[in-house]
Amino acid sequence: MLKKISIRKIILSSLALFAIVLIYVIPANEDRLDIKEELEYVNTNIESTPIFLMDQNSYVALTSVAVNDTNIENKARQLIKVLTIGGMDSKIPSGFSAIIPPNTEVLALSYENGVIKVDFSKDLLNISEELEEKMVESIVYTLTSIDKVDRVIIYVEGDILTKLPKTKINLPSTLDKTFGINKEFDLTSTKDITDVTIYYINQISDNYYYVPVTKYVNDDREKASIIIDELANNFDFNKNLMSFLNEGTQLVSSVVKDGQIELNFNENILSSNVSEEILKETLDTITLSMVANYEVDEVVFNVLDKEVYKIDVGSV
Repeated sequence: MLKKISIRKIILSSLALFAIVLIYVIPANEDRLDIKEELEYVNTNIESTPIFLMDQNSYVALTSVAVNDTNIENKARQLIKVLTIGGMDSKIPSGFSAIIPPNTEVLALSYENGVIKVDFSKDLLNISEELEEKMVESIVYTLTSIDKVDRVIIYVEGDILTKLPKTKINLPSTLDKTFGINKEFDLTSTKDITDVTIYYINQISDNYYYVPVTKYVNDDREKASIIIDELANNFDFNKNLMSFLNEGTQLVSSVVKDGQIELNFNENILSSNVSEEILKETLDTITLSMVANYEVDEVVFNVLDKEVYKIDVGSV
């Protein structure tokens, strides 16, 4: 009898211990539901998206932010919020700043046939004269960097913005990247004026980023030749604009065909005499510059007629 009672106590004790272990090892149903709910809110569509913010040298510069929506209109709204002072400061990379005045609201935004129409509150115009045009550049270049967006129409309180009130600069009713960015004028006459957008390099700490500059020059050559000459010879450290393209680099020829631009260089473009490598920063500045001036999907780098790189524009 005692033996049976002892065995029974042992079994009961073991069951109690097992129950306690289950309580601590396996979470309660409520906890498991909480975990499930949290998992449901994890968004797998977060991607790095180009955005044009102000850098420390007052240039409108290319960087990127994480955007968690692939819908064009939603993405545009998020990017505008990042561009707005006090909008989404936590997303802005170190060394950059927003430019749209604080408290500016998007009253309406729509996308159709490659065009984004965005209606801002009148707070948009509460900006200094020095930054007025740069703000428009930032908005236009950011929104037209969204895939399938080619043009932007800016409204203020329902009216199309056709003139900047402080600088009196007239704006086209429909804006695209031909509006230019960080504009520089190097003109000696009114003849043979060419506008060419060139991407230079700048640096924050150990990180490089790219600054586009639209130059207006008296030069009737192909834009590809102007770009390479500028990057190889005419960059200005005093303006905090750099290029890693070797001095003496020459563009022997360029051909645009079937969505591709083929560039043929002399050997000076190579990073060393013993390899067929070109610095990544050089590839990026040239590729970004070519895409800014030509409607191409690929940039091919040849050295003395031998292909060494083929860059898909979407990978830059």
